[in-house]
Amino acid sequence: MDYSNHTVIIIPARWASTRFPGKPLASLGGRPVLQHVWERCLQANLGRVIIATDDDKIKSAARDFGADVVMTPDDLETGTDRCAVVAKDIDAHYIINVQGDEPFIEPGAIKEVALTLWSAAQPDIATLARLITDENQLSSSNVVKVVRDKNGFALYFSRLPIPYCRDCPPDFQKVDHFDFLAHLGIYGFRKDVLAMISGLPSGNLEGMEKLEQLRWMENGYRIKVGLTEYSALGIDTPEDLQEANRRLS
Repeated sequence: MDYSNHTVIIIPARWASTRFPGKPLASLGGRPVLQHVWERCLQANLGRVIIATDDDKIKSAARDFGADVVMTPDDLETGTDRCAVVAKDIDAHYIINVQGDEPFIEPGAIKEVALTLWSAAQPDIATLARLITDENQLSSSNVVKVVRDKNGFALYFSRLPIPYCRDCPPDFQKVDHFDFLAHLGIYGFRKDVLAMISGLPSGNLEGMEKLEQLRWMENGYRIKVGLTEYSALGIDTPEDLQEANRRLS
C-alpha cells in the first residue's frame, strides 16, 4: 500500500497571534513566512498540502503563491481543531499537521513523522523528538521535553527538564549526563483519531503545562515519538523573525 496516496498535510494559519499578530504573512527573505512552510511541505512529496485559515488576508496571500486554501471558523481554539475541520471533508486516512510558523521545517522531518504514523505499531498519533545538546534549551520552558517508554511511546511531556533524578549528583541535570529529548511540534494523526480528539475538553495537565498533547494522553490516546536529528526555528515573536532573517541571509 502506498500510504502517501492516503496522506494529506494541513498547515493551520491564523492572524490573531497574541505575541505576533499577522506572523504568517510577515516577510522572511522577501516572502511570507507561510509560503516558506508551504514550499517545504510540498518538498516532502506526501501528496496534497492544504492551508487552513480563518482570515481573508491569509487566504488571498496563500492563493497568490499557489496554495490550496480552505477557510475555517474563526472560533476554533487550536491548530488541531482547524485541521480536524478540514480533514472531515477530504479523502485521506492520515493527516500531518505542520504549524504555519515553522519556515525552516525540514521536508525530511515531515516524512519521518509520516513514517512513524504508518509504522506497524499503528499509533493514534505520531510526532518527533531530538536530543538536547544545549544546556539553555534544557532549562528553557519554551523547549518542551518528552520521555518515552521502551517502545517509543510518550510517557509524558513537560516544560521542565524530565526525568528528574532524585538521588543523583546536583549536576546530573546536564545534557552530557543523560539523553534528554526535546519535542518538535509536528504531528501525524489517523483521521478517525483526529476527529475524536478535537472534541475533547481541556484537562488538568494541559491546564498546568499549557501543552495540548497532554489532553490527548489524559484521555488514553497513544503518541509514538520518533527520534530525529532535525531541529527547527519557529516564529513566535518579532525577535524570532529577525533571527530567522539572519539565518536565511
